[in-house]
Amino acid sequence: MSVHEHSHRHTGFHFPSLRRTGTSTTTGDAVTTTAVAVRSYALAGLRLLTGFVFLWAFLDKTFGFGYATPSGRGWIDGGSPTKGFLSGVAAGPMESTFHDWAGAGWADWLFMLGLLGVGLALVCGIALRLAAVAGTAMMALMWVAEWPPAKHLSDGSVSMSTNPFVDYHVIYAVVLIALAAAGAGVTWGLGKAWARMPFVSRNTWLR
Repeated sequence: MSVHEHSHRHTGFHFPSLRRTGTSTTTGDAVTTTAVAVRSYALAGLRLLTGFVFLWAFLDKTFGFGYATPSGRGWIDGGSPTKGFLSGVAAGPMESTFHDWAGAGWADWLFMLGLLGVGLALVCGIALRLAAVAGTAMMALMWVAEWPPAKHLSDGSVSMSTNPFVDYHVIYAVVLIALAAAGAGVTWGLGKAWARMPFVSRNTWLR
């Protein structure tokens, strides 16, 4: 009996290779680099826009540009940046406390310095961690002042609250924390130079 050796035939089916070719690796690196760049630019844009929100609030309340603050009633004209808002608080557990704070010199200075400091930090891309802490504290106090959970104000009228928990103050606070956590001050900012300064490198909470 003779044994016939069958020739090996190559079919059209092949298992996919687990090895990455040089081309696919290069393409993957390029995609990753592009994604990182897009994320950096997006965060930088968000940082600048948020910084402008704080800076504009400071400038309008200081000089009375006629938007939220009427002309001639700015801080430099003797107006109080906190009196109108805090005296109008009409709900929440700190209603009477905010009424006592309204128009106080220390409250005006703290509020305005907070707006200026957070705004400059975001625009320049420096001290984002400190800005996140200060800005979140400001947003928390303003959230309590407006007290979104209330369906009715202290006089019984409808509060017109659209959400009992999440409002723009919460969004701003989350944005501030996210920008600080992501180190968003490097792109379109002075974050890298700021981090190299000796007193900042020794105190990382200033980054």
